[in-house]
Amino acid sequence: MKESKQTQTPIEDLAELRSYFASHNVVREYIAHSSKVHSVGWSCDGRRLASGSFDKSVAIFNLERNRLAQDFIFKGHTGSVDQLCWHASHPDLLSTASGDKSVRIWDTRSHKCAAAISTKGENINIAWSPSGATIAVGNKEDLVSFIDARNYKVVVEEQFNFEVNEISWNSTSDLFFLTNGLGCVHILTYPGLELQTVLKAHPGTCICIEHDPTGRYFATGSADALVSLWDVNELACLRVFSRLEWPVRTLSFSFDGRLLASASEDHIIDIGDTETGEKVAEIPVQAATFTVAWHPSRYLVAFACEDKEPPERKRDAGNVKLWGLGSS
Repeated sequence: MKESKQTQTPIEDLAELRSYFASHNVVREYIAHSSKVHSVGWSCDGRRLASGSFDKSVAIFNLERNRLAQDFIFKGHTGSVDQLCWHASHPDLLSTASGDKSVRIWDTRSHKCAAAISTKGENINIAWSPSGATIAVGNKEDLVSFIDARNYKVVVEEQFNFEVNEISWNSTSDLFFLTNGLGCVHILTYPGLELQTVLKAHPGTCICIEHDPTGRYFATGSADALVSLWDVNELACLRVFSRLEWPVRTLSFSFDGRLLASASEDHIIDIGDTETGEKVAEIPVQAATFTVAWHPSRYLVAFACEDKEPPERKRDAGNVKLWGLGSS
């Protein structure tokens, strides 16, 4: 069976992609936390999925053929775990940003916390550079701290005088991108942190940014419900996806850079074709989606929504979902 392999062959033809997802559209749900899930992400080898939650814990699942099996729960943060990011080439290392004014590095093989790094404020976003050398973390006061991943020490801090929403690195780790409340993307050199370009990406707040794994594109999502796809080298907007109606909260590219998942408070997650802008598939959801992540080598999407527990639907559900499985 094709699905049981860790790596899939990319599907080139749009009609074939649509037909593949028409028969691979099962959603499986897994209990992960006692409160809402803020962030999900896959290890670089695709064998593990991590989720971070308002319940202060980090859950680790193993992907076994066509299901997730819970492996371990990391505890140590004393505040909500708002965002997580795996090492780009070390499949056992995971970083998490928390409202408890710390960043933690977890080793999923030894099940231990490898480091706890104190930072100046409540952290809301984190991005580990593809080279593995630097972890950038941003807080609610728009301060971005850069952590040297060799010794887990903060080496430089940069205070911005505008609302910093999300941060990302280019594939060569020498440019640092951040989105702001004025609809712009600021691109800085790294390690020099000299402002290279400011792109006016959206009329509304620019909420999220994601680079594709092949190094060709980045995408931005905004409060005007639009997703823009950009050419990394030309810094030119290639196309705009406009199928969502609510502010775009989260984005993820498939392993081949062909598919872009975008999600919001809409009751669908949109799967668009980066080459044409056309819709390939959609994932039905019952509530706002906080986080979405394509698997690094298979057509599988992990995500988490603002679901409530039945029957009275007052308590937040802490579930993680997996889409893209065959119906067999």
